[in-house]
Amino acid sequence: MAHEMPRRFLPILLVAFLAGCGSSSFRQGTGADPSLNPNTAPADAAEQSPEALYAAGMQELRNNRYQRAVDLFDAVEREHPYSTWATNAKLMAAYTEYHRNRYTEAIGALDRFILLHPAHRDIAYAYYLRALAQYEQINDSERDQQQTITAMASLQEVVNRFPDTAYARDARLKIDLGRDHLAGREMHVGRWYQRQGLMTAAIGRFRRVVEQYQTTNHVPEALHRLTEIYLSLGLTEEARTTASVLGHNYPGSPWYQDSYALLVEGAPRSGDERPGFLTRSLNWLF
Repeated sequence: MAHEMPRRFLPILLVAFLAGCGSSSFRQGTGADPSLNPNTAPADAAEQSPEALYAAGMQELRNNRYQRAVDLFDAVEREHPYSTWATNAKLMAAYTEYHRNRYTEAIGALDRFILLHPAHRDIAYAYYLRALAQYEQINDSERDQQQTITAMASLQEVVNRFPDTAYARDARLKIDLGRDHLAGREMHVGRWYQRQGLMTAAIGRFRRVVEQYQTTNHVPEALHRLTEIYLSLGLTEEARTTASVLGHNYPGSPWYQDSYALLVEGAPRSGDERPGFLTRSLNWLF
């Protein structure tokens, strides 16, 4: 899913790059320059203009020959380090690494780009692409969530630095998904504690979801689990209070129906066939 955004923004980058560099015939796509050869070998890069190497790299990228593209972009920087094309090539090499799922390499290249070119016209994209490379490495909610925290911090940096851009709008959406992911981790651990009879630990996890992740889809289940635990501990008033909060905020939720059935004898449960996570998420969103 995250790959779609850089593909949409790539033409914007190309327009910016081509508008500032190269001959008019190259920008217009006419008057073909015989030196613009996509088969240029990096070994012969010293004999090629930066425009030729860069254009060859872009052609290889379009043809999905990613290693070849990276080699050519690197050749631009190596052979013509003081040209504008070299700066652009650094960013495109990082994009290429991201595009072929080499996220560590992409992040390293983007860190260097941000450090060396903090005022570049495409610096917002560099921050955004770095955040995407972090985001793509998020593990499922049953594993350690340090990567989620790291990705959310990078996404928040995009929002803070470039609040009025399309990059920030997408970053905000991904931050919300990251929060849902963190809440899912708390729920997974809380359910495990509950199954093991470690009720105090389970209460701590479920309360954290309710208090810290109020906008996520996991809150109704967390309130229901708290109701279950309070009843199992004989804390009827706490169970009723929690169920009331659930009913007030999520009156149509199957989790509330199940909590109500626990408290009111004869009340029907929502049924054994509870919808999966994706279905529940879509229901709550739409």
